[in-house]
Amino acid sequence: MSATTKPTACLALADGTVFYGKGFGATGVTTAELCFNTAMTGYQEIMTDPSYAGQVVTFTFPHIGNTGVTPEDDETQDPVAEGMVVKWDPTEPSNWRATSDLSDWLEKRGRIGIGGIDTRRLTRAIRQQGAPHVALAHDPDGNFDLENLVAKARSFPGLVGLDLAGKVTCAQSYRWDEMRWAWPDGFPKQDKPVHKVVAIDYGAKRNILRCLASAGCDVTVLPATATAEDVLAHNPDGIFLSNGPGDPAATGAYAVPMIQSVLNDTDLPVFGICLGHQMLALALGANTIKMNHGHHGANHPVKDKTTGKVEITSMNHGFTVDSQSLPKGVTETHISLFDGSNCGIAMDDRPVFSVQYHPEASPGPMDSYYLFERFADAMSARK
Repeated sequence: MSATTKPTACLALADGTVFYGKGFGATGVTTAELCFNTAMTGYQEIMTDPSYAGQVVTFTFPHIGNTGVTPEDDETQDPVAEGMVVKWDPTEPSNWRATSDLSDWLEKRGRIGIGGIDTRRLTRAIRQQGAPHVALAHDPDGNFDLENLVAKARSFPGLVGLDLAGKVTCAQSYRWDEMRWAWPDGFPKQDKPVHKVVAIDYGAKRNILRCLASAGCDVTVLPATATAEDVLAHNPDGIFLSNGPGDPAATGAYAVPMIQSVLNDTDLPVFGICLGHQMLALALGANTIKMNHGHHGANHPVKDKTTGKVEITSMNHGFTVDSQSLPKGVTETHISLFDGSNCGIAMDDRPVFSVQYHPEASPGPMDSYYLFERFADAMSARK
């Protein structure tokens, strides 16, 4: 945006700092927590990841929008992140798969974007202050009530204590048989499943469900509030706990009793990812804590303590499991090489395990896909 161009969008932080830029997508005002994501691909998958509920995403990579959007890359039906902040205005898409451009896609789905922002400065502020509360406004006429916007940012309640999984979960159960994308036919169907899996939807990404199907699973997805009786009524071979948004302790109020009941009454293999990892940790007696600015990106190194190998992973979380609170009989299996925070746990005597990061690679590397195979192997061994 040139110095003579009137700004059509602004980002107001709770501390009174205001960033001006050029708006795109929907118009209006939204309030949220602000985070940054360092991934160089996958902006559409990030915006439709239910784990971003209640957040505006700052993209540190400047080329956002250049591949357009396609329905095949949606992780859920509509964008869940409240808005996006980018350095350069989105360009016309150059991609044979694109069916729309980013700005039109955001506008139709009610999400605000702002371009022309010094995202380096903004990212430094997030790292130094912690994830700030913000108000993001887009007005084509450039009329902004800054005092009101700052007040809106300050009145945002934050994510601590919020159960957002209940807002993004499915309304009713459904079956899933779509497998991972493969050239040239797209998404094949799993027609020869080996294992029956119940997946608890705390905000499940589609590509996680595809990975389960590709690992030989017949997947039934249940809402986040499903009881142990609901789960076991399907006679599953294993239980999967999905990713999701919000404060784990708040979601745990109803999720933890279900998990504990399943663990106490059965010997079923259990596998959790992201919020599902945190739900399992809480059910086993550990605690979770809010991070300063969280982990959001597709290049996070994680060490597998059981093998010594390092995996490059995709992450998206603002809370973490306190490894110091893990009880006897539960081992820390993975750690972040950025800050040493917990990234995986497992029960010592049962096939019950989980990871903080995203092995489904959407977006991100595929170093950790083996975890889906480990889950399938555990179900085979039990049989």
